[in-house]
Amino acid sequence: MTIRTLFTDRHGGESLPPYDTFNLAYHTGDLPEHVDRNRILLQRRIGSEHIAWMDQVHGDRIRIVESVEETTPPSCDALVTDRPGIALAVMVADCIPILLHDPVRGVIAAVHAGRNGTFLKVASKTAEAMGERFGSAMEDIRVTMGPSIHACCYEVGEEIGAIVRKNFGDAYMNDRSLNLQELNREMLLQSGITRRHIEISDICTCCNPNYFSYRRERTTGRSVGVVWIEK
Repeated sequence: MTIRTLFTDRHGGESLPPYDTFNLAYHTGDLPEHVDRNRILLQRRIGSEHIAWMDQVHGDRIRIVESVEETTPPSCDALVTDRPGIALAVMVADCIPILLHDPVRGVIAAVHAGRNGTFLKVASKTAEAMGERFGSAMEDIRVTMGPSIHACCYEVGEEIGAIVRKNFGDAYMNDRSLNLQELNREMLLQSGITRRHIEISDICTCCNPNYFSYRRERTTGRSVGVVWIEK
């Protein structure tokens, strides 16, 4: 069994500014035909036409994927499957794309962890769902957090800072800067994920012009994190 992951940047597609060039989301205002072509390019890159997408709502709903059909993407922020040949995609432009996989049971998941989703513990709930539905042991699950906004650029208001300090502690706030990556890591550790099995990209999407950033640009495209089990 071979499990693959991919995080895209903003290069290599056909969209025009301000979505230049590899925007993979329809809801941004980009021309649908450009998104269509970019998604075909993504299919070619991963070697599969079967990609499951989400209508991401900044919540903690988790959907199990058993097949990919031509239907409206489900409103959720995490997808889980054990089916080879189905790729799971999460769209981001600063939020954390979190990819999980269990190489023992052959289970994968894609998670959209923005601020609200993080507060709702969507990543750790997804890991737990992998265990409940497919028998994954927490110590077998590997986690990769892709490029996303880091504390260097993620300043939040006093109200949000107070919520973090009250519910999660002071460790994740540096003055008004929120460290979402460390907060997600701690939640995953509390679920039983092994520390050495958690990888965090050091790329800040707001700092790095090679990535889409909603905070930096407002009107912009979306990159994706993708995970799949090869047939």
